[in-house]
Amino acid sequence: MVVTKQQREKIVHLYTDGACLGNPGPGGWGVVLSWDGQMKELSGGQVDTTNNQMELTAVIKGLEALKRPVSLHIVTDSKYVMQGITQWMAGWKRNGWRTATKKPVANRELWEKLDSLLNVHAVTWDWVKGHSGHPQNEMCDRLASEQAALFKDRLEL
Repeated sequence: MVVTKQQREKIVHLYTDGACLGNPGPGGWGVVLSWDGQMKELSGGQVDTTNNQMELTAVIKGLEALKRPVSLHIVTDSKYVMQGITQWMAGWKRNGWRTATKKPVANRELWEKLDSLLNVHAVTWDWVKGHSGHPQNEMCDRLASEQAALFKDRLEL
């Protein structure tokens, strides 16, 4: 992918987190997009999901919010998501979406969606330890946890 000089100069930062009350159970995702002095928060959830699905969904929803190709710096506390994209996905594709142990890749639909959304951007990744005081990660955690609680409340009605 070719990135213009203007795109390189304006990096969009995408911070993400997912949460689940039980695994599986009600879950939520949170996103903070930051660019050029601006910031936008996004969040949502599901009644019956897993933590890994919410972590993947957070990145997907953040990417879907972008209106054009950008230079993108993604920060996540999910080693599952980061390693999946940066280390495992090429092998999964080579193996027909099977793991090294020949089992089907869990959450394949989400991984495929994420892969297609990433392909239009120039992307770098960073991992941060969750609950370590990183301001944007803490914001994402709050958003995801609030959504998980809302979806849990819907179950109890």
